[in-house]
This record gives sequence, C-alpha cells and structure tokens, in this order.
Amino acid sequence: MGKSYDIAVIPGDGTGPELTREAEKVLNSVASAYNFKLNFHHYPYSGAHYIAHKELLPDSAVNEFRDMQGILFGTLGHPEVEHSTLVKEILMKIRISLDQYVYVRPVKLLPGIPSPLKGKGPEEIDFVIVRENTGGLYAGVGGSMMKWTPREVASESMVYTRQQVERCIDFAYKYAAKRNTGKPLVLAGKTSVLTNVYDLWERVFRDIGNDSYPQQKRHYHPVDELCMLMIKNPEMFDVVVTGNIFGDILGDLGAVLQGGVGLAASGNINPDGVSMFSPIAGRFSDDIWGEHLVNPLSAILASSMLLENIGESEAAERVESAVMQVTGTRLPSVQPGSLGYSTAEVGDMVAELI
Repeated sequence: MGKSYDIAVIPGDGTGPELTREAEKVLNSVASAYNFKLNFHHYPYSGAHYIAHKELLPDSAVNEFRDMQGILFGTLGHPEVEHSTLVKEILMKIRISLDQYVYVRPVKLLPGIPSPLKGKGPEEIDFVIVRENTGGLYAGVGGSMMKWTPREVASESMVYTRQQVERCIDFAYKYAAKRNTGKPLVLAGKTSVLTNVYDLWERVFRDIGNDSYPQQKRHYHPVDELCMLMIKNPEMFDVVVTGNIFGDILGDLGAVLQGGVGLAASGNINPDGVSMFSPIAGRFSDDIWGEHLVNPLSAILASSMLLENIGESEAAERVESAVMQVTGTRLPSVQPGSLGYSTAEVGDMVAELI
C-alpha cells in the first residue's frame, strides 16, 4: 500500500449524508485502483446535531481538522435552526479558522448534459470562478441596533485588506497559468460604484500582473456586464477572480450553465494548509431528503477536487473521466428526482467504471 491520507467527513444535514456516502464510495474505489489509502474520520456537526446536543462546532474539532489532509463536506441546514447560525458557526468558522482564503468553483458542462444555452456545448462552457473566501461582506463586519422597532438600523460592511486581495489574485494568476488556455484572466468588480474596495482590487490585479505574470492576458469586467456575457458568450472565459459576494452569485449562475447544482462542486482552499470540498447546494433539501434520489455527482466531483489537492492527480482525473462517461452515456437526466436511478446506483456506476 502506498501513501495514506486522513480525511475529515462532515455529512451535515438533509441529503448531505447521502451525497458524502457516494463520494466516499468512489474515493475508496479509486484509492484501491491507485494503491493509496484514505482514512475517513466522521464528524456529526450539523443542524440536527445542534438540536440534539446544543453544540455547533467546538474548537477541539477544528484543531483535529488541522491534522487532516482534506475535508469532505456535505450540506448544511435544518428547518428548526436559523440557517445563518449554521453558516457562521460551522461553515465560516472552518473557512476562517483554517484560513481557506480561496473558493474555487469549476463551471464545466459535461458530455450528455443539455445546455440551457442554445448552440453552446462542453467546448464553450468550461471555466473557473475564483473568489476571496474570508473577507469582504462575509466576514461579518457590521451589526444592527433598535431591532424590531421603526428606528431599526442594519449594516454590513465590505472590508478587505490588501493582503487578502493580493493572495487571492496571485492564486488566480497561478491557476490561469496552470490551465494555460491562452484566454485572459478576468477580474469581476464594480469600480464605478464600489470605488474604494474595487479600486483596491483593480490596482492589485494590475500590479501583480505587471510584476509577476507579464505574459498572462488580463481583463476587467463590471460584474453586471460579466453576468450578461456568461449567458451570451461563456466561451470567452477561463478564470474569473472576484470578491466573495460577487463570486457567490456568479457561482450559482455558473451552476445553471453546467446543468444544475447536482453537478456543481467547490473547493475552499488554503494552498499551504487543509482545504475543504463540497457540493455547492449547501442547503437542507427537504423536498427529496430521505428518498435517495439526490444527484451525487456534485459530491463525487468535489472528491475529485480533493484528490487533486492532496497530490493524487491521476486518481482525480480518473474520477472526473468516470463521471463524464456516466453523464455521456448512462443518465437520461440529472434533475433531482428524475435521474432514472437512485443516488446509490449513480455512485455505483462511477465506482464500477473506476
């Protein structure tokens, strides 16, 4: 047996356990094929766990995550728990505590998946959104006072340090260089209105490009214009870098372009530490929870990203290739509840191809 890796698994709520179960199945299959071992360590933190134990995410668990080689995450959300509580105290706590400062969202239309855009296929829809993951609006700078009164005041502040912007943009330049498509690296901003924050982003984007990546083409697009171009000409794009709120919105738009959230994976990346991978759905799917009909390919693609991150690149490519074989030849549809197969049967298809 070759290398051994410790992987934390946080299935979460709703369909999360169904998704991570199939991802683990595929990971075990590819680990066997490529002669390495994955040791899965399961953690219960979720809305259901909070209801039962009044515990969200203890610091002791975060410290254990630091000794892992990766984290596989399912979904968060419970109808009896405020969703913002779970996001801030579990998801954001992991991101910030482990300094997972980049969020990577591949947007890739797979073979056999019908495009929602007329005349666009897998050749035209294949790009990556890189967003800053620990600062900006999602860092929680702001507050409220006089709540529930006519005089109520609420604020959220978009605050970025130059260091946060620099390291995210540098990551995006490196990512674009690795993909090496010849297309420009795109910065999405709103300098015309957010004149302080996105002036910083635009200056850093230019300075890092000039100083360290002079051969890399680059371009700036206002985020609203970028949304239109993603629909009209998605083939223009290769890597898009932006702040967290814009990246969040663009990522969901990208999920539609690639066939739905059932195919959308993501990575919360610390290039020098522990990274976390998950489907983008991230919410309690009460409409199909427990029916074993949720599409597991998003979680399986997230597991491919995890493999790439820990250095098992050939295994990662094998998983993605198997998923593409499944979508190209065996699935009549990838919409929730209409797969034509159960969640486990789709996982079996991918594992068997590996």
